[in-house]
Amino acid sequence: MKLAAREKTVDYVVLTLFALFAVIPLIGVLFSAVTPPANNDGGFHVPTTIDLGNFSAAWSQGHFAEYMTSSVVVTVGVVVLTTVLAVLAGFAFARLDFRGSGLIFFVMLAGLMLPEEAFIIPLYFNLRQVGLTDTFASLILPQTAQSLAFGIFWMRNQFRTFPGEISEAARIDGARDLRVLWRVIVPPSMPSIMTMCVLVAMWTWNEFLMPLVFITSENHRTAPLGLAFFKGQHLTDFSLLSAAGVIVALPIVILYFFLQKRFISGMLGGIATR
Repeated sequence: MKLAAREKTVDYVVLTLFALFAVIPLIGVLFSAVTPPANNDGGFHVPTTIDLGNFSAAWSQGHFAEYMTSSVVVTVGVVVLTTVLAVLAGFAFARLDFRGSGLIFFVMLAGLMLPEEAFIIPLYFNLRQVGLTDTFASLILPQTAQSLAFGIFWMRNQFRTFPGEISEAARIDGARDLRVLWRVIVPPSMPSIMTMCVLVAMWTWNEFLMPLVFITSENHRTAPLGLAFFKGQHLTDFSLLSAAGVIVALPIVILYFFLQKRFISGMLGGIATR
């Protein structure tokens, strides 16, 4: 018991150190965001005066209304397309028997090992040739393809844990494959699907390289790209930069806050069989 208690203490100490290592910089950014610009030298200081006007100033000067709208359009498009395609493909690989399924699945998994830096330039020329650069489609379609490898891998593993006798009973009752999928398998799989959606939304929202290469007009810039341009214009205004950073990060924080129970349930439990 003493050994177990000692291990538990060490675990808590290590986790606390990692938590502090992650949280302290975030607290510093929040403190900087509410510090009056005249009192902000870029260091870690507890503000003596709270200035919430930094957020409105960053929002208006940085044109973040347009950037956030673009990010929402791209993120929603990628999440919806990825979810539908990943659910369909994951079901096919998990429950349907067709020739070459194993080979096709492992070829699709190659997308998990291929960094976007390896194909970003050829992809740019391909999109320019068909006239899709500087459009939302140039961000939604490639990021959907990029997320599908993980989405299919995730949903295949989740659907394989679903009790086979339930789906077979539905087939005996006359349900076809699509009806079995959407009416029988998907509802109890929602925690896993929501976990995938949160991860894909986070990756898409934070994507920087593709918007940097594919987007040239200001009205199509996403929030991270807009933040980079804003930083170049206000390099020494630490209060405005911190407020802008908080604005860009806030939607994902809110999304995770409201979906954290489903996210954790999907990570730990997978299929809900109740």
